Amino acid sequence: MVDSRKVPVLVTGGAGYIGSHAVLALVDAGWPVAVIDNLSTGFAFAVPDGVPLYEGDTADEALLARIIAEQGIDAIMHFAGSIIVPESVENPLKYYDNNTVKSRALIAAAVAGGVDHFIFSSTAATYGIPAVERAAEDTPKEPINPYGWSKLMTERMLADASAAHGFNFCALRYFNVAGADPQARTGQSTAGATHLIKVACEAATGKRTHVGVFGTDFDTPDGTGVRDYIHVSDLAAAHVLALEALIEQPDRSLTLNCGYGRGFSVLEVLDAVDRVTNRTIERRIEPRRAGEPGQLISDPSRIRATLPWQPQYADLDTIVAHALQWERRLAEIRGDG
Repeated sequence: MVDSRKVPVLVTGGAGYIGSHAVLALVDAGWPVAVIDNLSTGFAFAVPDGVPLYEGDTADEALLARIIAEQGIDAIMHFAGSIIVPESVENPLKYYDNNTVKSRALIAAAVAGGVDHFIFSSTAATYGIPAVERAAEDTPKEPINPYGWSKLMTERMLADASAAHGFNFCALRYFNVAGADPQARTGQSTAGATHLIKVACEAATGKRTHVGVFGTDFDTPDGTGVRDYIHVSDLAAAHVLALEALIEQPDRSLTLNCGYGRGFSVLEVLDAVDRVTNRTIERRIEPRRAGEPGQLISDPSRIRATLPWQPQYADLDTIVAHALQWERRLAEIRGDG
């Protein structure tokens, strides 16, 4: 029997890192899913068999209208966008185009197509450098880079459009996403990725000669940047629960942090990779990168109070082990393992 509450979902960027995990979480839970991805940083192999994949751009309102009509879409999970903080400082207009202008087009298509629910991939970068140890949802939003601003602008657009047009939304502010599907069905596959755990796993498997440590003079216990790392599969589970919450209470919108509330420094992460791989990765000290705070840790109280979210992989060594497993699987897929 089909659960009438499991409405058809369009996942933008569903061939990418986080989006592909959300697709798996939805499919595993029995939701009808379709994907749109321009495959600029995503991979068709990351989309499960049987899930329609439309190759195209989220700014293409005509294509979006066709997908919404063909698939009967009633919910959108929006992951498509650019995510590299230093690049956003160097090329801000790219970020305002990909993350803000194209999101406006997607929201417009959702309104025109009568889509009732919208889940947005936002970021802890909206907080900038918080004056508190752990950022809560009502902590002042003062981004220090165009990436954070581009996402905050989209949050504002969603709030205004929701009020005007009657759909509800959830903005999920991610902290540092890492790891890979425990069954190695998908993972971070983009060449030249900048995520620390991804980079360290590439070094551990011989794809890189070393890992750069960007800044050792932050106001943190060991001088390196401290981040709240969340397993990508726990994050994907939060998206499914958020969608269920939007459907259950259609007059309510949500903004929720996605993190564990525990920070690890760059050196602590590299120690974990050494531990899991039983080898020592070369570390090279580099200057700080533009636009990056010294510490960013979540206060996850609201998501735990709002959703029945029970993280399954809140352990740094587990996150590293799954990322490493995917790195080896990726080599097989690409024929270089």
